[in-house]
Amino acid sequence: MLQQWAADALKTYVPLEADQIMGLLEIPPSAQMGDIAFPCFMLAKQFRKAPQEVAKDIAGSFSHPAITAEAAGPYINLKFDRAHYIPLIMDELATENIPDTGKGRKIVIDMSSPNIAKPFGIGHLRSTVIGAAIYNMYKLAGYDVVSVNHLGDWGTQFGKQIAAYKRWGDDNAISEDPIGESLKLYVRFHEEAAEDETLEPEAREWFRKLEAGDEEARRLWAFFVEVSLKEFNRMYKRLNVSFDYTLGESFYNDKMQPVVESLKEKGLLEESDGALVVRLDDEGMPPCLILKKDGTTIYPTRDLATAIYRHDVMEGERLLYVVGNEQKLHFQQVFSVLRKMGMDWADSCIHVPFGLMKFEGKKMSTRRGKIVVLETVLDEAVARALAIINEKNPDLENKEQVANAVGIGAIIFGDLKNHRLNEVDFSLEEALSFEGETGPYVQYTYARTQSVLTKGAAMAGTAGITANSALPGSDVLGDSGWELLKLLTRFQEQLQRGLRNHEPSVLARYALDVAQSFNQFYNKERIVTDEDQVRSARLNLTRLAGLSLSRTMQLLGIGTPERM
Repeated sequence: MLQQWAADALKTYVPLEADQIMGLLEIPPSAQMGDIAFPCFMLAKQFRKAPQEVAKDIAGSFSHPAITAEAAGPYINLKFDRAHYIPLIMDELATENIPDTGKGRKIVIDMSSPNIAKPFGIGHLRSTVIGAAIYNMYKLAGYDVVSVNHLGDWGTQFGKQIAAYKRWGDDNAISEDPIGESLKLYVRFHEEAAEDETLEPEAREWFRKLEAGDEEARRLWAFFVEVSLKEFNRMYKRLNVSFDYTLGESFYNDKMQPVVESLKEKGLLEESDGALVVRLDDEGMPPCLILKKDGTTIYPTRDLATAIYRHDVMEGERLLYVVGNEQKLHFQQVFSVLRKMGMDWADSCIHVPFGLMKFEGKKMSTRRGKIVVLETVLDEAVARALAIINEKNPDLENKEQVANAVGIGAIIFGDLKNHRLNEVDFSLEEALSFEGETGPYVQYTYARTQSVLTKGAAMAGTAGITANSALPGSDVLGDSGWELLKLLTRFQEQLQRGLRNHEPSVLARYALDVAQSFNQFYNKERIVTDEDQVRSARLNLTRLAGLSLSRTMQLLGIGTPERM
């Protein structure tokens, strides 16, 4: 919007196409310097002058009826005539359509992927909410997006689970608390295995039986899967996350042998200490294990079959894996093996890693039983939010619904505001604050916009709040309103930046910027004034700010109550 207008105004004076100019435009460090800045460094060689001289020459010859130019060192700072552009921007924002950049291209996103027979811990939160936000972002940009919950329901861990159940399982205790008791058995297995050398071979044998279709092994495995899915689905419902497909690793059990055969036919498999591997020495990586000594499969085998299925059957043009950073080498190996197999689409397989989540400084470990159960955290967050509401607004309608949106939204936002590669040390108290960089702060700001609109409508009627209510010839918003309006024009730019980097924090930070900018506008300017045109324009800006906050928070998977 502003960038396009600036590029169109500059292209007469700059030997670049409008798109090239737009790619160079910057936001000046202070509003007093201008609205948009154009750096002249790359023009110095062509003009055979220092960038400062180029900027001075272009600014001196620049002429536009509603934009002024001023040289500031190697930059040209542009200032827009507010009276001219305010109504144009408001009209554009009122009918803003997101460009269909995806054009139906299919993206398959692997996300969440908890392990069966384990509680849904807060450590699973990152993959779930980062994946869901990326899914929403791609969807808005016009892509055909498919989300897959790749359950960890296969592997040696199930041999361990079955072996532990066979030795120490109590059917009555398991029927009372299937997930909790399953975790206790899993933890006990690792404790006992440190002293009992027979446990690990026993577990491997049970997994071999499971892959071979042993009736008892399959029965126990099916039970663990059933009770786990029931638990997981409750958590997903609370997080308002859904999946197009829930396909565990077991789904690919009959698809792994063709992969092994293909690797053999292509001469890629080598024996190493009784196991079968694909050498990756030429790429500076250790061998990729395909079959263990006992003939059972391992993660790479299943992920190779998974990738091929998602490309060939699901027709994914790009395959994303929202999985922790600790799996970086694993995915590098898998993608390299795909390339060696001749899969020219392997470069479209993208690992979207994220940093570790700690809880109050402590790292979580399933094997040691150190899990912070997500449901406990959600319950505590909602309870604290409800307590705040009871203290500050006890007469609020639908208090429980609002507390749910605020409490759970605080947890999601507390994750997504961080760059995904950063380690997150989760603090419930910090996440629930109504001040600072938090979800409740953004939600409260949205509720404030709705309160202002209600007050304005009661005073003048909704007919006064229209898209083109800012009439030409009048700077009706004030400095803070103009800054807010400019910020609202940057949503599409932020969405595209977030997609390029698979980085939801870009939008979380944008929501914070809009909230802070609106609150400055709210505190500095009287919105519901007696002057009809000024009031209508400022109410319209308030409406646009509210729409922007609501839309951005929805992309992040967070609700925006109208009253708080």
